[in-house]
Amino acid sequence: MTTIVRALTMTVALAIGWPVCAQQPAPQPPPERAPAPHIQIPRVESAPVLDDYVNGHAAGVEVTGFKQREPGDLTPVSEPTTAFLSYDQENLYVAFVCKAADPSSIRARMSRREAIFEDDWVAVHLDPFQEKQRAYMFFSNPIGVVADGVTSEGSGDDLSYDAVWNADARLTPDGYVVLFAIPFKSLRFPSGTNPSAWGIALERAIPTHTEEAFWPGITNRINGFSSQFGTLDGVAGVSPGRNVQFIPYGTFAGARVLDEDTGIRAGQTDFRGGVDAKVVLHDKVTVDATVNPDFSQVESDEPQVTINQRYEVFFPEKRPFFLENADYFQTPITLFFSRRIGDPQFGSRVTGRMGRWAIGGLAIDDRRPGRTADPVTDAYRDRAFDGIFLARRDFANQSRVGFMATQRDFSGSSNTVGSVDTRLRLNPRLFAEGQLFVTHDTALDGTKTDGGGLWAALHRSGRKFTDDVYYQDLSPGVLTPLGFVPRTDIRQIQQFATWRWRPKDSRLTSHGPNMFVQATWDHEGTPQDWIVRFPYNVQLGQTNLFARHAQMMERFNGVEYREWENVYNVSSSAISWLSWYAAYSNGTRPNYYPADGVPVTLANFVDASGGLTLRPLSRLLLDETYLYSRLAQPGSSIFNNHIVRSKVNYQFTRALSLRGILDYNGVLPNTSLVALDRSKHLTADALMTYLVHPGTAVYVGYTDGYDNLRPQPADAAFGPPTPQGAPTVSTGRQVFVKTSYLFRF
Repeated sequence: MTTIVRALTMTVALAIGWPVCAQQPAPQPPPERAPAPHIQIPRVESAPVLDDYVNGHAAGVEVTGFKQREPGDLTPVSEPTTAFLSYDQENLYVAFVCKAADPSSIRARMSRREAIFEDDWVAVHLDPFQEKQRAYMFFSNPIGVVADGVTSEGSGDDLSYDAVWNADARLTPDGYVVLFAIPFKSLRFPSGTNPSAWGIALERAIPTHTEEAFWPGITNRINGFSSQFGTLDGVAGVSPGRNVQFIPYGTFAGARVLDEDTGIRAGQTDFRGGVDAKVVLHDKVTVDATVNPDFSQVESDEPQVTINQRYEVFFPEKRPFFLENADYFQTPITLFFSRRIGDPQFGSRVTGRMGRWAIGGLAIDDRRPGRTADPVTDAYRDRAFDGIFLARRDFANQSRVGFMATQRDFSGSSNTVGSVDTRLRLNPRLFAEGQLFVTHDTALDGTKTDGGGLWAALHRSGRKFTDDVYYQDLSPGVLTPLGFVPRTDIRQIQQFATWRWRPKDSRLTSHGPNMFVQATWDHEGTPQDWIVRFPYNVQLGQTNLFARHAQMMERFNGVEYREWENVYNVSSSAISWLSWYAAYSNGTRPNYYPADGVPVTLANFVDASGGLTLRPLSRLLLDETYLYSRLAQPGSSIFNNHIVRSKVNYQFTRALSLRGILDYNGVLPNTSLVALDRSKHLTADALMTYLVHPGTAVYVGYTDGYDNLRPQPADAAFGPPTPQGAPTVSTGRQVFVKTSYLFRF
């Protein structure tokens, strides 16, 4: 424990600049920031077209001087890059003319929307309110396949955001040209006769050089991304307008499901329809309303190992209604996790800005708690009502303070959470963050429980040395049914630091060690766990090597277990048509769920995974994933878990695609040692997608699930199925059609 405390003390000292020893080199000061460069954008009478830029007749203000962030630091971009900006009454236009010394090295594949980040790409980043906290992101590869998202300081990138816009693009004999047309209706910005300047950054990514280059230059030696933007002047006489939208949708599903208690397969049909509506008020505030919202999930979750996990496994949100402006509702401790809302009938949301204030509110019902309640109780078939409110005040120095409250009411029970959080800029490299919250819960039986939590962090950025120190304190009474807080009754401190050397004129892009230290106590002062990890990372262009050894202790059911692990990872996308990864780890961990009468013991584990993505054709993607987990003790296996996913996607056009997935999950336990059932599940999933743009789409899908079941006894017409053999019994088959259309005024 003394070693941990010393390591944390040294890390904090380094983060804030205190000397710790005579040999410690003085940190390199961050670069002095010159006034943000300006772009004076012209208004054009007619919309530019791609041929104008291909043929050298460019319209708009010319922007050059792109500088690398990686692998160089503010060094000139390695390939000539020029952008041209203009606008008219309806759209903002940004054209990129990108040259390449070897045009054959340019990566450009016809893929589904947002699957472009292994290609060459260009991007426009916009901060219309000059918040220096949040920015829109628009991306395109060299043939016009697009992606979009928002980025928030402290929360990172969120690519679930979808907007209606267009990119036209073409490969040329010496590179490629892309023309963005971003409708003002798809943005939120202050308008009027004297509008404010916007924040803007332009970006080009060159994967064969592992390169990201920006105008203006953006460096990792300054903490903050949008704070380093240039300014865009001259956008006048435009507005997002009323921007009224309606998205009616309809779904049909026909299913044949096996009742495992009787062995009877029953047919089910389901018709569902609804409408989402949106209106923008005063160019800044968006009001969304929904009746019978579309909460179907078209895309399946990525496979994860879920057995022998001590804490809940996190699966990200994929449902459309919750994705827009989801970053508004994020806090350091996740007090709102939208997947907790399972089956709503109606809801509304408000998000937007009023000066330096950002506001957000969500009100929605949920029928799932009532449908899963005990039928003999008053709660059966009742519904929960959920409300979330937040307000955030941004300051000119990139600092902010936010307030959040959540409320859940269900059949006489209730839960209330109140929170305040802040992010403070201490200097160009150093940020501090904090959150304080309280909870009050009244259960269905009238039991009242109060709790509270504290979270604090110190972040130091740098090109060579980065450091993050965290502390959190969660009382035993914390209950957050709308949040994702898998562990309570803890006081925990953790630290993560990296050091990177970047050799010049070398194939070795970067290399260096990491350090992760964590220690946890409960509120009685009893140590619950500690972790010490010392990894090393090597980056060779598009190939990454990673290795680490860790020593750990955790307390489970009052017993301390000393554990260790070794981890080895390698990944590469150096070949344009092939990317792959492999991971292997071994060590010790407890058998958290032993069979009845078996004590919890420390066992040996092996985890391995691998992935292979092939692109034999520009339009064809083949993806293979394998996950393996094994827990064993001397002389006997406790369980083996095999997860396999085979995925194929063919992109006919930017809008039309056909995707197939074959998933297998096999759990093979030694039931005398672990409380798991033997299961083998196979799922076949096919999906045809016609996505014109977000909001207008048609999906046609088929899903078939198989399990290793056999009626027992074998000669009975019906009987309880039991696990046996291969997954050959169909347990659920479904065909579905989903369609939606965006009406925009």
